[in-house]
Parts: sequence; structure tokens; C-alpha cells
Amino acid sequence: MSTASNVNMNRRRFIQVVSLGSAGFAVGCSDKPAATGTAVDSAEIIESTMNAFVKIASDNTITVVAKHLDKGQGVTTGLAAIVAEEIGADWSQMRTEFAPADSSRYNNLFFGPVQGTGGSTSIANSWTQLRTAAASAREMLRAAAAERWQTDLAATRVEAGRVVGDNREVSFGQLAEAAAAMTAPVEPNLKDPADFTLIGTHLPRLDSAGKTDGSAKFTIDLTRPGMRTAVILRPPKFGASVASYDAAAALAVPGVLEVVEVPRGVAVLADSYFSATRGRAALTVEWDEAGAEQRSSAQIRRDFAALLNETGLVARNDGNALATIDQAARTLSTEFEFPFLAHAPMEPLDCLVEISDGEVDIWTGSQLQTVDQNIAAQIAGVAPQNVRIHTQYAGGSFGRRAVPDSDFVAEAVSIAKAQSGSAPVKLIWSREDDITGGRYRPMALHRVRASVDDDGRITAWDHRIVSQSILKGTPFEAFMENGIDNSAVEGANDLPYAIPNMRVDLHLASTGVPVLWWRSVGHTHTAYATEVFLDQLAREIDRDPLELRRELLADQPRYLGVLNKAAEASGWGQTLEPGRGRGIAVHKSFNSYVAEVAEVSVAADGELRIERITCAVDCGIAVTPDVVRAQMEGGIGYGLSSALREAVTLTDGIVDQKNFDTYRPLRMHEMPKIDVHIVDSGEAPTGVGEPGTPPAAPALANAIAAATGQVITGLPIARQLRDG
Repeated sequence: MSTASNVNMNRRRFIQVVSLGSAGFAVGCSDKPAATGTAVDSAEIIESTMNAFVKIASDNTITVVAKHLDKGQGVTTGLAAIVAEEIGADWSQMRTEFAPADSSRYNNLFFGPVQGTGGSTSIANSWTQLRTAAASAREMLRAAAAERWQTDLAATRVEAGRVVGDNREVSFGQLAEAAAAMTAPVEPNLKDPADFTLIGTHLPRLDSAGKTDGSAKFTIDLTRPGMRTAVILRPPKFGASVASYDAAAALAVPGVLEVVEVPRGVAVLADSYFSATRGRAALTVEWDEAGAEQRSSAQIRRDFAALLNETGLVARNDGNALATIDQAARTLSTEFEFPFLAHAPMEPLDCLVEISDGEVDIWTGSQLQTVDQNIAAQIAGVAPQNVRIHTQYAGGSFGRRAVPDSDFVAEAVSIAKAQSGSAPVKLIWSREDDITGGRYRPMALHRVRASVDDDGRITAWDHRIVSQSILKGTPFEAFMENGIDNSAVEGANDLPYAIPNMRVDLHLASTGVPVLWWRSVGHTHTAYATEVFLDQLAREIDRDPLELRRELLADQPRYLGVLNKAAEASGWGQTLEPGRGRGIAVHKSFNSYVAEVAEVSVAADGELRIERITCAVDCGIAVTPDVVRAQMEGGIGYGLSSALREAVTLTDGIVDQKNFDTYRPLRMHEMPKIDVHIVDSGEAPTGVGEPGTPPAAPALANAIAAATGQVITGLPIARQLRDG
């Protein structure tokens, strides 16, 4: 998933200021256990604020204030590892808590003045910021120890959560109060990466225990005194609205308390989710469909396909690709089709809202705190600073919680405002609401053409994309350049292959279907089109796909690094038995380089089995290698699942799929063995949440082609294999 990070990364304004905040002191009770084994009465625990990101308690625990949402990607562990390394802590001391909504202190440095999580930017944009904050706290602790001991600062050093010097030592917790009163250094020295002892090592995830024993809280777990549970009946067609409704039958359902109309439908409030859903089922609603999307998927596809014959907005134009292809004796052309896709996180959308005395409290897995805060303020009629967002763990997102109009948060605030009385409201989407509720990865069609000379060299490449804009009509439209939505062409307009003439153009087609960034966004379809087409070209000129890529990437060392590692680890070139095949793909997204080799077997009856995926990733310094591997594995599984069977289709404007029986994800027994190899790097960390996804589907398709000779040009794969 990705949010504004998919608006051209190169155009983002990187804010160089490190938000350390002012040193302060806070006293309070804490339920954190003593990390050092020393018994401390929780009523006596004092927590000292070193800066905006680091707090140290008298029980020697260190809390990292995480400005990013953790939706399963392990970012809380990664952010804590950066602080622990730089401050000199023992891992057992580390804790995390989510930051409040405050873009002045907690903005995403890649997004500008916006607090948010997306585009695999959490570690990348926090790397220097958190190192500086932790180094500052470290120096304040050393200064406090030097003052206590009446010795020179140079005579002190940190070791595993203690300041040591002159045969004496004192814990961070014992120094915290005095250290918080010290002047923060402006430019503290950062550790040499050669001296890292925690970064790059195995570190147990900080959230694992809580997610195992149930103590970690998700929005769906929360309750408030007097809380009502709400569900919404939304129109079956996108763009429709309420014409009229009859609430009598719904109000007769035991437990139903109120029925209110809100901008996106009719909400039922009840004393339980069960009663709310029963009440919703009893509602009678007449819909005004005058402005609704009425087309079926087949008609939308035909409308998109008509644009493939027309020149679009030029996103890249090196040399003269069109003339070269027109004059060539040897050409190849292929069209690719990609359906709408749902995000389908395990925890459907949910949000708890309480409005009282001109203030709004929101509990949710907020991915764009600044956007959610501002929109909630507009709906409630209060100032943004009177909206408090209590960010919770989220059970997945893949981009779905990063919505430019804050749809599910806006719904919850609208219900809380519309109901009579002042009770907290928790809105819950069902799985069916989630699958049918829009905000999909856009449908896209591609046409890729190339020419080859008499020596078998690729002389030109022309790539046309027809897709719906994610940015158009949102506040992020300002990031579009010359009418081009970069999230539709990324991965194609920066294709690294050394081809002298290269052209990419784009048509932004219109539908009434709401779309959104989806894990790795445009890269999910551009990587497929480019990597599958390149394999076709390799067969056309009788070249090994790996060797062709090596030749075209001769001046791209980081691409070659992952490509060669994946090929070597997979046994590329070794003979396979009949019915088996290997396929390779390499792609860069979110500044990380990933190559994957898929190995498949196809039985005589056509049954496909994915045997193995070998992955190599270069993401700069791997802060937490276990998390990097997990994210590659998860991203690969997500990519394979979407490629194999997933598709959202419409019939007369109504979504056909409702749940996981008809929107069919990969099952556990279908998951292949995955080997992940992290390429050593001294570069600054880059993203890992999304880059594993784009190469998965093309590597799979190329393996199928190697095993069967069939080129998969339309997704999902199962449909094309079935239809031949």
C-alpha cells in the first residue's frame, strides 16, 4: 500500500529539520514492568520526556513514540531498534506507543506537513530523525551522569542501558529525571554503522507477545461506557444515494436503539453488533441511482480497450520509439488486462468516536492522522486541535486505511454527530461491506510493443497504459504533473533496461468505481506487463531471460545484485523435469530492489502448484532482518494471491463478490516455500512493506510459460488457465 508516497517520490520535499521537541518532565503511573529485573512499585514510576520521540521511565524502560501506524508490518519494532541502537539500550528495555495526531512534531518527512504512514516510508523517513533523537537523549544521559559524578563528559560511555565511567555505573532510569532537564545537543554525533550491535541482528518483535495473549488492542476490541455499535446500509451501486427509507422494521429488532441517515447511507445503532446487523437487514431503503455507475466489468473493459488505439499523455519519451517500431521488420505486441482488486485486510474497517463538549476523540488504526483529524473536525464543526486521534494497532490495511476523504472515519463521526444524545459510537464494517465497499486497485489495460534488429537487440519499447486515476478528484491531485497520475505509470516510466528508444503514455479513464492505492500501487500491474513482456521478447530472440536482463542492466549494479543472488540461490539453469518451469522477474519500488524466481509444476490435468519462490532484496541497511524477511514473504503471498484468483467484477454496476468464498485468496496449503536473501548494503534503509509484491506475479507467469508455453496476459491467472 501506499499513499502520497506514490506521488512522484523525486518531487517530495524532504524536510531537513529534526523534530526533537523541547526537553520536559512528566510524572505518572505506568503499567510497564521493570526491564532490569528490579522490583518497582508501579505507583512510583516516573516517566521523563527526553524529546518528541524518546521517554525514559524510572523503571529503566524506554518508550519510543511511534509516529507511524503499525498494521502488522512490524514498524514499531523497527523504530524501536533504531532508538535502542543509537541510545545504547538493552533490547529488553524497549517499549513503543503511538504518537498523538500532531503534524507539527510527527509529520512524515517524505509527505511534507502531513502525519501518515504509507509508501513503505516508515523506516526510511525516520532513520536519521530517530537516530538524532536517540543520540540527543544519550548525550543528555551522559551529561547527567557526569554532573552526578562530578567528572568530565569524556569519561562516560553507555552500555546496555547504563552510563558507565570511573568504575561506576548508573541506569538510564536513575538518570532520566536529571537528564530530561539537560540542554539537548543540536547536532549529536551518530554511531558509525560499523559499531552497530542491535541493528541487523535478530530482535524479538515487541508486539508479538501482546498479539499472542490478546493484550494488544485493535479498534474492534475497544469499548467505551454507554457505547453504541453501528453499521451502515450503503447503496448497492457506486454513486447512488438515499431517496427514502423506512426504519420501522429495523427499530422493532431487539437491541436496535436508533436509525439515522448519513451521507453514505443509513446507519443502524444498537447495543451489539449482532443487533445492529439484524436491524440493518430489516431496513427498507429506496435508492436514487441517477448518478450511479451502471456498467458491468465487460463494458468498462471495452471502454478502456478503445483508448488503447489512441495516443495518451506522454510520461516518458526517450529517442523515437514510434518511428523505430513502425520501420522495424521484426516487432512484438502484447496486451495485458488487470481487474479491480480489494484490499481485504483481516480486520475490516472500524472506528470508535466520542463527541463531548466541543471535542472529538477517535480510536482507530489511523494511517493518515492529519487527514482524518481535519475531516473529522469539519464534520463535527470543531477546530482540528480539538480532535484527538488515539491510534490503535490495525489488523492489516494494504493502503485501505489511507483514504483521501477518510471515508470510514468520516462515517463514524457523522453517525456520532447525527444520533440523538451523546453516546460513543463504534462503526464496524462487515467482510461483505469491505469487499463490496469500493476503494479498489484500479482496473488497468496495457499494450506493450517492441522492435528487434537483425542482431537480436531490442531497439525500441512502446508502453501504453489505460487506467483510472487514484489522485484525480482528491487533495493529492496537486501532485499530478501535466495531467499524469504517477501512481498509474510508476515502474513503467522509470524502467531501467538499456533500450535506446523508449516511450510510455497514459490514458486516465473514468468510472464511478472508487479506487485507492493498493499494496505497491501502480507497480503491481506495470511490473507484470514489463517483466512478462520481456520474457516474451527473450523467447522471440532465443535468449535466456536471465542473460537478457543481465545485458540490459549492465550499468545497474543494485539491480544486478538482487538478480544474480536470486538466480544463484534458485538454481537457475539447472535442468527441470517435464511439467516444471522457472520464471524470473526483477523490479524496483519504493527505492528497494527485489528479484524473484518462481518454480512451478503443472500436472497432466492442468493443476498448477507453486513449488518455491526465491527472493533477493536490497533495501539498504536491514534494520530488523527478521521483519524484512517477513515482509518479503507476506508481500509475495499477497502478490501470488491476487494474481491467481482475486478479481472484483461488476454486473450492471453491482459488485459480484461478497466474501472470501467468491473473492478467493491464497489458502495456507497453496503457499509455496519461500527463501529470502537480504543483500548486504551500507545504503540508508528503504521500504520493505510493498516491494516484495510486484515481482511475484510476473515471476509466476514466466514460470508457467516456461513449463507450458502459455503466456498469461490477463489476470487472474486461474481464469486464463481455465479459459485457455
